[in-house]
Amino acid sequence: MSRLGIGIDFGTTNSAAAVFDGRQVCLIQLESVDSVMPSATYIDAQIQTKTGQAAIDQYICDNTGRTVEMIPEVVAEISQFVEHGDGAQINEVETSTQKIYGAPVTDAGLQGRLFRGTKRLLGDERVRRLMVFDQPFRLVALITPLLLRIQQKLNSHTGLAVDYAHIGHPVNFEGRGKHRNPLALDRLSEAYKHAGVTQQEFYAEPIAAATSYLHSHAQSEGELLLTVDFGGGTLDLCVLRKRASGFDVVATHGIGLGGDHIDQLMFKHWLFPLLGEGEIWVRKGFDRERIETRFPFEDFADLLLNWAVTYTLNQNKFTTPVMACIEQGGPGKRKFERLREVIKHNLSYLLFAHIKAAKAQLSSHHQARLDIPEIDVDVILHRSEFETLIEEPLRQVADACDSVLRRAGVVAADIDIVLRTGGSSFIPSVIDLLEKRFPRRVVSHDPFTSVATGLAIANYASINALKS
Repeated sequence: MSRLGIGIDFGTTNSAAAVFDGRQVCLIQLESVDSVMPSATYIDAQIQTKTGQAAIDQYICDNTGRTVEMIPEVVAEISQFVEHGDGAQINEVETSTQKIYGAPVTDAGLQGRLFRGTKRLLGDERVRRLMVFDQPFRLVALITPLLLRIQQKLNSHTGLAVDYAHIGHPVNFEGRGKHRNPLALDRLSEAYKHAGVTQQEFYAEPIAAATSYLHSHAQSEGELLLTVDFGGGTLDLCVLRKRASGFDVVATHGIGLGGDHIDQLMFKHWLFPLLGEGEIWVRKGFDRERIETRFPFEDFADLLLNWAVTYTLNQNKFTTPVMACIEQGGPGKRKFERLREVIKHNLSYLLFAHIKAAKAQLSSHHQARLDIPEIDVDVILHRSEFETLIEEPLRQVADACDSVLRRAGVVAADIDIVLRTGGSSFIPSVIDLLEKRFPRRVVSHDPFTSVATGLAIANYASINALKS
């Protein structure tokens, strides 16, 4: 009897899993009503975890309307002897202990930490542990609960103790240095082992997407297929040559470019100016003269874009200039009031959620409404302005296509089919770019599940070929 093929796609933004019995591919229902699960882990103050949509919902529930209260951390204690007496008799000696406080970087009301996009950190050797309520968590420990949930869902669906799978990975992980891919795969492998998946076969994600397409389009014409997998964290490409049975991988290529990068560009372009970027800060100097300087928004920018640590802006060195700009009044006052609300209530994640929704709307409409009542923002975004904004990412997509074709030793005209997959492949200007380079040869294929289904198909073929 043939063994089931198992495929697991742990993605930057979302995750999916599938099984294949030799005839039909079945996606595993990871959420209550969906087979696609957000790649999110929430850890509360009692070090209990939630994953997927429940993790996001809990984070939003715990933070909506909450005032962030920063308290100083005790960074050291010093002890000294204290004498009591008048010098004429033997003195009693006591020990006096004094606590040394550091900068106020602990959020006293923080009920839990949410981790999303952790996959992007796997190839970075500088990131080894992240602090969660004073406890150092390895990246592997943050990923394992998600993979364990997927494995449990697979067990429930198949009635088996699933300990094997084809596992997806980008062609190149994000990170620095030539060792980022081995490092990321080692970390990923360890996390899967902790989740019970001990028999692992790593498989490049664009090849898995192509495997899925070729299985469902066995009669498709042409020999050469180019896959463009544009997801949340990476852009992955491959060129395959079809054979009578199966295919040969001719070339692969991948860069650290995804939907998350585009979201940050949108945040910078549309929200930064509404939060005080470019405004003037008026102060009095030592000689009481009026001093006008540009508000140091660059000190806030990275922490606003990195929503997981935005709460650390609740320190005097950040809040004092914001309050001063509010008190000075003028046309910039409302902008700094918004910035204060974002900082005070830790709203960066919520802002990114609104941006992602507006981006999705721009994929099907020529304009979108960015309505964020929490900070009194209601603006109309135009697709033409969005397309201008992402000109540099689009150039990187074009260069990546050229690079994989050069590696394959072919030109655009040689490609018979271009497979477009991944959430960011919905962006109209990405579609237009591919259509212009490969006219009438671009097809869309299961943007969010093609990798998982392809992995299951590849796993089935691999394990049952070994049996025969």
